[in-house]
Amino acid sequence: MLPVIALVGRPNVGKSTLFNRLTRTRDALVADQPGLTRDRQYGVGRLGSKPYVVVDTGGLSGVDGGVDLLMDRQARAAVTESDHVLLMVDAKSGCTAGDELIATSLRRTGKPITLVVNKSENLDRELAKIEFHVLGLGEPVPIAAAHGHGVRALIDALLTASGQSQDSHPDVPEDSGLKIAVVGRPNVGKSTLVNRMLGEERVVTFDQPGTTRDSIFIGYTHAGKRYTLIDTAGVRRRSRVDDVVEKFSVIKTLDAIEQSNVVMLVLDARQGIGEQDASLAGHILESGRALVLVVNKWDGLDLGQREKIKEVLERKLPFLDFASRQYISALHGSGVGNLYPLLDTAGANALRDLSTPQLTRVLESAVREHQPPTVHGRRIKLRYAHQGGKNPPIIVIHGNQTEAVPMTYKRYLVNRFREALGLQGTPVRIEFKSGENPFQGRKNMLTPRQISKRQRLKKFVNRK
Repeated sequence: MLPVIALVGRPNVGKSTLFNRLTRTRDALVADQPGLTRDRQYGVGRLGSKPYVVVDTGGLSGVDGGVDLLMDRQARAAVTESDHVLLMVDAKSGCTAGDELIATSLRRTGKPITLVVNKSENLDRELAKIEFHVLGLGEPVPIAAAHGHGVRALIDALLTASGQSQDSHPDVPEDSGLKIAVVGRPNVGKSTLVNRMLGEERVVTFDQPGTTRDSIFIGYTHAGKRYTLIDTAGVRRRSRVDDVVEKFSVIKTLDAIEQSNVVMLVLDARQGIGEQDASLAGHILESGRALVLVVNKWDGLDLGQREKIKEVLERKLPFLDFASRQYISALHGSGVGNLYPLLDTAGANALRDLSTPQLTRVLESAVREHQPPTVHGRRIKLRYAHQGGKNPPIIVIHGNQTEAVPMTYKRYLVNRFREALGLQGTPVRIEFKSGENPFQGRKNMLTPRQISKRQRLKKFVNRK
């Protein structure tokens, strides 16, 4: 298995910047603001002589309560499962009491530790590291993660000196399996649901909107199948998103939807269905991803409240009629296990191979039962269909005058294909293509039909 390297340190020392440098991605959210990372973020290292896994963590603050305590637990969990720890400090801030507390705590773990002095650009390298010898973690290594100075040498030296890796690192599987994005408004219970499905406190949960700020990819196995859950930041109305960090969080949430195979849209039964829920659902539909509607906090509601929620769902989200629904309590676990069959079905249908004869038969049956309308005295003809793509399934229909097919007839065809092929859980897209008329725009040229008619007339005259 690949060695695992954990990045730890105080808030805002550059851990996420180094993570992005090592993975050659922008997966970790970066801004000049402490406390941005709160969960463990895993990535495959792509800078260095050998492959490895790198884990970004939230800043260790030593605060005894609230969300900071939960962040500390996440960071310490990353240290426990790592093979090597990079303790990052800030050259510009100098050695602080917080650095000393973290160093003392890390020495107790027995893990191999490298002290990394970040933000050393424009500083004398020897002077930048000299005061950090007091931490007693060996020779400090100065780098500038933002510019890449010293990063390659650091990681090559670490990989060369690394010993045996652990037997297993389940959060970074070779086969990522079905990718499931968990999205919704802030504080609807997304992270609680993720932890419930994983069976551990994998991501930070706190009774405060906006606890999750980044998109966290978590691979795991359930009932012998591989899955990747993507926990995302809550999406609010654009008019309420003023903070730059939150704007980037929203962008990463939308990007997570694009990367997924299936989306779980989590709704809060006690808050009801709001405009932002409908807006987010519309974006998921536009992305073409398979969808499972998850109505959370269902426990404790009486029969009348439950019926009202179902009625509001029908009224406000009628365009999601293809999606399966599951009513759950993420906190207590009721109904959560029933999500897996729905997710598997939706994901499989989104990626299904559909044969041309099968699609054409469904098209012919639909046309027989309900003919397309006429345009300028000529009926639209739909001849055959074939698959044009997956995730979502795209069905390409060939015929003539297809550009004039009305939206109502297109919806009719979508429903017929979904029903006939059992495509539950995924949207279906239809594209039309018309056969080109080679004689269009050539008024003086006879069509083949006209030529044939004249030839028959000429033969008849000659016989006479």
